[in-house]
Order: sequence, then C-alpha cells, then structure tokens
Amino acid sequence: MTTTIDYDVVVAGAGPAGLFLGCELALGGARVLVVERLTEVDETIKAGSVNIPSAVALYRRGLLPELAAVWEAALERIRAFRGEDVESRLPPKFAGHFAGITMTVDLFDGSDPAWAEAGPAADSGLGVPQAALERILARRAEQLGVEVRRGVELTGFDADADGVAVHTGGGTIRAGWLVGCDGGRSTVRKLAGFEFPGTDPEITSYQAIVELTGGERLGAGWNTTDTGTYVNGPFPGRILSVEFDGPPADLPHARLRSRGGTPMAPITAEELQASLRRVSGVPEVTITKVLSATRFTDNARQATDYRKGRVLLAGDAAHVHSPFGGQGLNLGLGDAMNLGWKLAAVVRGTAPVSLLDTYTAERHPIGAWVLDWTRAQIAVMRPDRHARALRRVVTDLALTTTGTTYLVTKISGIWQRYDLPGDHPLTGASAPDLALSDGSRLGDRLHSGRALLLDLADDPELRPRAEGYGDRLDVRTLACPDRPGLRALFARPDGFVAWAADTEDTDTKGLPEALERWLGAAGATA
Repeated sequence: MTTTIDYDVVVAGAGPAGLFLGCELALGGARVLVVERLTEVDETIKAGSVNIPSAVALYRRGLLPELAAVWEAALERIRAFRGEDVESRLPPKFAGHFAGITMTVDLFDGSDPAWAEAGPAADSGLGVPQAALERILARRAEQLGVEVRRGVELTGFDADADGVAVHTGGGTIRAGWLVGCDGGRSTVRKLAGFEFPGTDPEITSYQAIVELTGGERLGAGWNTTDTGTYVNGPFPGRILSVEFDGPPADLPHARLRSRGGTPMAPITAEELQASLRRVSGVPEVTITKVLSATRFTDNARQATDYRKGRVLLAGDAAHVHSPFGGQGLNLGLGDAMNLGWKLAAVVRGTAPVSLLDTYTAERHPIGAWVLDWTRAQIAVMRPDRHARALRRVVTDLALTTTGTTYLVTKISGIWQRYDLPGDHPLTGASAPDLALSDGSRLGDRLHSGRALLLDLADDPELRPRAEGYGDRLDVRTLACPDRPGLRALFARPDGFVAWAADTEDTDTKGLPEALERWLGAAGATA
C-alpha cells in the first residue's frame, strides 16, 4: 500500500454512532471522513429515546440544549395524543418498560445518589427520535470540520500494517484506520472476517407510523394478547406489532425507504394491517396510508472482538439485537464515546496502539448485557402458556418498589461503569456532575474533549504530577462545596473516572500511572 494517507480515519456509516464517532475523532485532532450510502438522513421510524449514559455523553459535549428542545416537542405530541398532562405521569428521571410491562411512577425510588450525580442530563433530552439526533450530530460534525460524503457506498477495502485502502463507487480512499459503523449487516464486518456468533430470530415485528381508521378498540400503550404483543401510541398513528411465528421470509430489517439506492422489500399497508389485526383481535382496524415503517426480528449477535488490525467496529456493526428497551442506539453512542478519543490519541502518536485494546475490553461486556436483556424480554413476551405464567410472576415483581426501581435503573443505563485499575469507589464510574465553586459543573468542563484533572483541595503536590500533558489534559483548581471529602479527580476524555483521591488520602502516587495509562507518556507530542 502507498504511504500516502488521505485521512487518518474513514468511518463507514453516518448513523448516530458514525456521526458521533466522527465528532469525537475530530475533537481529538484526527482528520476524519465519514462515508454514507444514503443521500439524506433516513426518516424511517427507529429508536425514539436516549438513556442516561447517552444523555450525559451528549451533555458533556454541549449538546444538551438541542436535545431538550426535541424532547419538549415530543412531549407536545404525546400530550396531544393522550389529552392530559403527561409530565405528571412520568418517573422523576426515566420512563420505560420491560417486555411491555410498563413501570408505575409511584413505585420508583430515585434515592440512589447516582441519579442526582448524573446532573441535568438525567432530566432533559430523553425523548429524541433517531432522525432528529442524526441531524443534531450532523450539524455538530460540520462545525468540527468532519467531512461527510453522502451517496458514497463502501464496496471493499485492503488493509495492511500501515493503513487501509477503502474502495467506494467514487474511487479509493487511503486512510490510517477504518471503522465500520455501517449497521447490522455491516459490509466492513463481513469483509474483515469478524466472528459474529449469537442466537437466531424467532419473531417478526413491525413498527410504523400510519393513518388508520377503526382503531377505537385498540388499547393505548403496550398490549399483550393470546397471539402476541402490540403497541398503540404514544403519539397518533404510531403502531408496533410482534408475532412469534418466526422471522420474515425476506429481509429481517427491510424498511419502507430505500437505502443508498438499493431497493428493499416494501412494507405495505396490507401487511401491517394483517399483522395488527391478528395480534390485536380488532378486525375493523384499517390502515389507509403508511408514512414510515420498518420490520425487525430478535436476531441477537455480537462480534467477539471489536478490532482486527486497523479495522474496528462500533454500533450495530458490532452487535445486533431486538430494539425492545431502546438499547441499540444508546449502545452505539457509548461505543463512539469510548473509541473516539482513544483512536484519536493513537492517530496523533500520543498514545500507544495498545490503548485500543481497552475498547473491546470495556464495551464488549455492556454489549453482551444488552443482548441478554433483550433476549429476556422476548422470553417473557412469548404467547405460550409457560411464558405467560412467567410474565405474571415478572409483572408482580415489577409492580413493587424494589422491582420497578431495579428495572428502571437497568433500562436507564445509569448502572454502567468500566473495570478500571484503582481502589477509589469512583474509579471506573461515570464522573459525578460536580457543582464547582466558579458556577460551572464538571460536565461543562468536558466540552473540549480533553481529559480533566480537578484539584478540589488546592493541593500544591498534585499539579506537578500532571505536568507535560499539554493540550491532552485540562487541569483546574476549583472547590466543590457538595463533596468536601473529595480531594481530586481525574476524568478521561469520555468523562469516566480513571483516578480519584479523598482528603484523607496521604499521597497521590497513583495519579502519574493513571495519566500515562490513559493519555500516554508526559511530554509526548503529536
């Protein structure tokens, strides 16, 4: 391969994971090209919310106001559909369901300090349709100078120890690295030969926005019947049906719209109507127009490793599963937040390639948990007598304070942390959104994408240990009145705590090791 490099990184796919990854790479100083076979944002109905880790990640990059505006617009649509004040019916932090078993607001116990420590992101921007999020991220990418080429499909690539030649319909692009964010049927994953084990599908499910008549007898929200499950709402015309008769005969993820000029099997009004009638038992419901539709299965697979040489995977390219519980979009955003700063540091030469080994190590366990979480929901949703008996038990447990709190905590993702070296309770956790003495919050200090060392006790011994990191590390001496026992905190660029010390700790000996582990050697230059 020629040594001429056009871009440091080529990202295949301009969905939420690909766009967010492009932004993170650019913040870290990498030259990025995102290629996408679609010519415009796909408006097909898909994911409709972000969880706490995703909201926190976007908040840490200054995008919370735009998320909050979309959430408020979504609330208006729900108000119009329900004809009531929905805000009074929502849990204080996060709403959700498990296998269609909806959580009861009054039973949620939000006393765990983790909810308060998530900061404003725990209260805002949760109801965000995927297309709206893609537009927000596309604007952010443009501001950061990320080049996005639409209508360009990756057709192949050649990789060696020095880089990757990415082949597209418009020619060959030479890059140092290639990241596949190109969806569940990822071309990058298949051509690179990643192992992708998992479980086969057993359902056919449809999600759509339609115009219909005769729907007066459809129950609002989630409904379980003798033949499956269906959803009506939370806004006019949104329906979902689940049938346990095996996967669809053609494409398991076919959508109404074409992708990149390649026609996919259209989802007709008749097909949606027949499924909804079968599941709901309402024969007079008639779909008169399909505005947006998708069919999906519960195919659950995960790459055994997220990296092969100079090729990496993120988002649906690395893991696929049913969308129940709204985990897929969020899993991809978490991948992007974790990988972006690490790959940028390797590209710049300030960190060794071995830093990329921590990407799979940290993200794979969370992906595996999501796959099992969705599998468990399928097991509870089955219409057979054994599953229905199990569902009654799970429902009884869910409608207790302990059960509701457990399920909401898991759905929200607020429990997520990484297994990082260190003994402090904060190490490996997402950093608490500390209110600092200058009026800012910790999340405000991470907009630049740099790591952050907070000296909360004005400790003259601390700052010299962090010298030599230049623009890789932002060092601030600020007090935190709400956490007087916390002496200092080192947050990685993704906001996860890599080292912390309390005022009672006698030294800061672990800080240099943590800085070098995550930021490379002091004095290293790009």
